[in-house]
Amino acid sequence: MTILSRRDLPRLPWLLFAVPAAAGIPAGILWWVLAPGGLNLITRDPALATGSNPSVWLPRDLTLAGLMILAGCLLAVFVADRRRARPEASVVLALAGALAGSLLAWQAGMLAARLWGAPVDASMNASIAFSLRALPVLLVWPAATAISVFVLELLDQLGRKPDVAGHPAADPASGRGRNAP
Repeated sequence: MTILSRRDLPRLPWLLFAVPAAAGIPAGILWWVLAPGGLNLITRDPALATGSNPSVWLPRDLTLAGLMILAGCLLAVFVADRRRARPEASVVLALAGALAGSLLAWQAGMLAARLWGAPVDASMNASIAFSLRALPVLLVWPAATAISVFVLELLDQLGRKPDVAGHPAADPASGRGRNAP
């Protein structure tokens, strides 16, 4: 067993954490622009323009969930790149970045509603103000990333042709085969 020194280990891909985390801010503003109860650019229905209508609350949460699914799938395409030196660390950092990005998206959307939205009296119910009722929506971005990485890796493994010994052929870009460390 060889012990690697600190200098021999490849650097962690911190961009896979920072970029999704920073992408949460425009995602949150986009959530407020598109969602019912915000600027409502998806439906443009005046009945869904304010949060006082309870039928707005579910579509508002689903709009954020849809944005998070899209962001998770896009992030997975970058994470599933086979040329990374430490693919496991890349996945973990990307999932942490996705979670941070979803938290920032939630807060940025609510801040956008306070800054640019009409004043709202939320004394009867807190959901009248632009908010997120279903907090598990915040887990959609990391979940979509993890599932998409799994599917992309599975399709990559199924698409490889076996070599003579019956094992999948080694990846020529990394020099690593199925049983490589």
